Amino acid sequence: MEFPGLGEHCSERTCKQLDFLPLKCDACGEVFCKDHIRYDDHKCSSAYKKNVQVPVCPLCNAPIPVQKGEIPDIVVGAHMDKDCKYNPAQQKQKIFTNKCLKPGCKRKEMMKVVCEQCGGNFCIKHRHPLDHDCKGSSHPISKAGYAALMRASQAAFKSIGAIGVPSDGSLQHNRIVVV
Repeated sequence: MEFPGLGEHCSERTCKQLDFLPLKCDACGEVFCKDHIRYDDHKCSSAYKKNVQVPVCPLCNAPIPVQKGEIPDIVVGAHMDKDCKYNPAQQKQKIFTNKCLKPGCKRKEMMKVVCEQCGGNFCIKHRHPLDHDCKGSSHPISKAGYAALMRASQAAFKSIGAIGVPSDGSLQHNRIVVV
């Protein structure tokens, strides 16, 4: 049983297969089956219009224009000899260059993490002023920080030692001995 109105025959001389999902070549406009759609498979005479490949320099990764009839390997070789902007020192650039200033910490970050109070560069772990024993300007801590320290001091008061936080934001450690 054949469906005369459905599908098309492959345009390849040796195939002529009836294909219900035929593919049209974008270069020559002929209809082909899935086995003959590639330019090389049906020896497309118009492939040069669409099958354009631009070689890339293996050193600098720049695209190298090749004129019709030129051999790409020779053109790329000439580029490498004359015009290549390859810099071997550029390949050795370090990514993690921002070293933490906290004594004893050897971590490095990709981006600078600068403390707003002292201006020092720190890793993610030591970025907050309380984490790196900041000796910067004596700005009082924020209201949220003050509230957190008050909660911590109330919890610590119930244990052996207590932390007292005066209104100017500086920290004091008072030992309370329970007998």
